[in-house]
Amino acid sequence: MKTVYWVALVLVIVGAVNWGLVGMFQFDLVAALFGSASALSRLVYSLVGLAGIVLAGIAATRLGSHRHAAMAVTAR
Repeated sequence: MKTVYWVALVLVIVGAVNWGLVGMFQFDLVAALFGSASALSRLVYSLVGLAGIVLAGIAATRLGSHRHAAMAVTAR
């Protein structure tokens, strides 16, 4: 699971940097590297999206477990 987390984190960071470049400079790094609508660029976009979903799931699981632990401590 640790490897999945790190791969997802790197992909989300790549996606965040790419969106930052698009927003600030109207430059799409993924499209520049792999082609505007190529299969490879669509694969990168898809992997970044899946990585975001994975990290959202991990965050929700961790936040949920922390909330239960905090409730158990305050219930004592």
